[in-house]
Amino acid sequence: MADVLYFKEIELRKTREATYEIPKTGAMRVPGRVYQTEKMLREDEQIAEVLRQVRNVAHLPGAVGASVAMADMHWGYGFPIGGVAATDAKTGAISPGGVGYDINCGVRLASIAPDAGDLEGKLDKLADDLFNAVPSGVGSSGATAKMSAKELRRVAEQGAAWAVERGYGTEADLDRVEERGVLRDADFDAVSKRAIERGGGQVGTLGSGNHFLELGVVERVRDREAAEAFGLREGGVTVMIHSGSRGFGHQVCEDYLKRIARESKRFGYDLPDRQLACAPLDDPVGEDYYAAMCCAANYAWANRQTMTGIVRETTRRSLGMSDRDLGFRLVYDVCHNIAKIETHDVDGERRRVCVHRKGATRAFPAGDPNIPSAYRGVGQPVLVPGDMGRPSFVCVGTERAMAETFGSSCHGAGRRKSRSKAKQAARGRDLVAELRERGVMARASSKGTLAEEASEAYKDGREVVEATAAAGLLRVVAELRPIVVVKG
Repeated sequence: MADVLYFKEIELRKTREATYEIPKTGAMRVPGRVYQTEKMLREDEQIAEVLRQVRNVAHLPGAVGASVAMADMHWGYGFPIGGVAATDAKTGAISPGGVGYDINCGVRLASIAPDAGDLEGKLDKLADDLFNAVPSGVGSSGATAKMSAKELRRVAEQGAAWAVERGYGTEADLDRVEERGVLRDADFDAVSKRAIERGGGQVGTLGSGNHFLELGVVERVRDREAAEAFGLREGGVTVMIHSGSRGFGHQVCEDYLKRIARESKRFGYDLPDRQLACAPLDDPVGEDYYAAMCCAANYAWANRQTMTGIVRETTRRSLGMSDRDLGFRLVYDVCHNIAKIETHDVDGERRRVCVHRKGATRAFPAGDPNIPSAYRGVGQPVLVPGDMGRPSFVCVGTERAMAETFGSSCHGAGRRKSRSKAKQAARGRDLVAELRERGVMARASSKGTLAEEASEAYKDGREVVEATAAAGLLRVVAELRPIVVVKG
């Protein structure tokens, strides 16, 4: 195993297991750091392009620590997906490319009381009922009515609490959502009319692409103390929802990429990639983007909370159970695409920084006050979805993650084939039948979506998680085997 690797002109130095560093050179403000095994690096056909993005991100104004890429990293707009970077909250910049178009795309996990055996013979009906109840697909309209700008303002300012107030959950749910499902710096006046138009009818929708609703079985518990704290047991059934801010968040990103590009000359930044376009955090443009991004993040939390309420009621009716017998309980909800102002140790001092997590999950360790009190003794739940036919993982954050990655970890399996290539590879196959043979009841609004999201389009999620664990950024708690998958 080599201690130094080269991919085109980029040098990687191994520092420990599954951890490599890109030395700081030229105008880089910080080094790069990559959490992958040598095998994963050598098998990635796009590795040189992705590493170049990691290096490019290290040029961000005010960057501190390192430009980080997780084990599920792949090419993205400006930042690699799986990228993490922090900038000084006073002197640094904020970059829409470091958040992504689907602001606060994230995942939440719930558990129910019945065991897998209790659902035998009921999965087909349950899959149909869930598919019919949760709107999905490109441009789908929400389960809630088309809302006015006034009501959308409430969504954007209140986040998940907006949905709870309307009967889509309980106060206890909010205790198990990152930031309790709201960023307080949201300012609806920073949101464009076009974003308001796009977002007015999509609260309570799954969307398309890699978004999904999934029922799983806890196949294996690997950390009994943490699993018990999370309410997970072998043979138990889980519900996972993966979605984001839909057209509302997409439009916010698009609006501010254009605005920042128009005003970029006055910032005087010299960046190696125009897709890294950014604005000073203390400039009106940076402040407005952050305020609008917070609105989109809150929208996403309201969206997932609304779907949670719909899924809870649909599952109860489909199984013919009372609320008490169903025992539906939210475990946790984490963000994947977001920038947040946090306090971290940087070079031996506590500093306020803007942490960009793009395709990366917050992973705070045991004892952190930002973790719900019920979980504080074991660490923050880190939810890492697999693909349609392979396991998902429940993990916890670690001290090393806090020290090296601003408390961040991987967020999923990571795409390794483009959507077009995945479709070509799946041509002529009956993916629904293939998944059924593997014990997975699949429903989707189109065959094309299933083809784009086939298992072989993604890296092996187990390999991603095990590499991240080997690097010390997370600890695996449980493995979840999919039994029902609903795609947009």
